[in-house]
Amino acid sequence: MTNTIYLLLLLFSLNQLPIPTEVALVKVNNGVEKISQTDHSLWSNLLQEHLDKNGFVNYSSFKKDINRLNEYLDYLKYNGPTDGTDRQEKLAYYINLYNAATVKLIIDNYPLKSIKDLRNPWGQRIVAIGNQMISLGDLEHKILRKMNEPRIHFAINCASYSCPKLIDRAFTASNLELLLEQSAVDFINDKSRNIITEDRASLSKIFRWFKNDFTQEGSLREYINRYAHTPLNANTKIDYLDYNWTLNDTK
Repeated sequence: MTNTIYLLLLLFSLNQLPIPTEVALVKVNNGVEKISQTDHSLWSNLLQEHLDKNGFVNYSSFKKDINRLNEYLDYLKYNGPTDGTDRQEKLAYYINLYNAATVKLIIDNYPLKSIKDLRNPWGQRIVAIGNQMISLGDLEHKILRKMNEPRIHFAINCASYSCPKLIDRAFTASNLELLLEQSAVDFINDKSRNIITEDRASLSKIFRWFKNDFTQEGSLREYINRYAHTPLNANTKIDYLDYNWTLNDTK
């Protein structure tokens, strides 16, 4: 164990990589030791310091903390998933990366009224994973959506009022299922994002844009009813609310 830790620290030093604050080693079936989880505690701390109780972001104060945000993003850059990383760990990593990179994009261009004021915000290659630069759009559509987990649409935030709110903690492999379920319930029953009665359901356009993601195992009504406090029936009329792209700023 001692030799393994020494080797890891040496490799980090030689490659000038940021050393995680917590390096957890676990035994796998063949006795080989490996790092078990990415440390997202810095992201949790930043969220707790710069979010209000409604999940809106104090970008003015976050901007003053840009060095810590860059530190977290640099850490993610060099500690991305590998072939041996399990699905829960990968999902948590990519959700946090998406949200942190989006906050960074806003801070780098702050003040502004909407993310859509930026030129091609989801097409810019601003997300670093190892030596690769990808866009937020690539991260969402080519990575996260390919993992067949529709609840990611309640977890990733596009810096706008109608987006699912940010929560004050990072996703991790151990809390992923709990937080995804909580995020689904909160989003679907949030009357500022979905208005559901017995007769009519005015839904977020997220359910129209990504309908195929939600209907892999049944109808959209069935999916909504997994989480809705007021269930939709066969006669409930469905329409979609206008999407508010105003910046999710605390101001």
